[in-house]
Amino acid sequence: MARKSKKRDRERVAQPISGAGLLTFYQEEIRGIKIRPIYVVVIALLLLSLVMLAHIGLFAP
Repeated sequence: MARKSKKRDRERVAQPISGAGLLTFYQEEIRGIKIRPIYVVVIALLLLSLVMLAHIGLFAP
């Protein structure tokens, strides 16, 4: 029994630290709209400010 555990310990140490390919990056081109992240943040802030101004009543007649 002790032999098997020593063998397993040696096998565990021999494995690479990087995770053995558990993390993959996809660099393929995908279809769809490509928007830079800064534009998404700006649009979100504009929408947020528009909603806040509407809540205050700035756009009320």
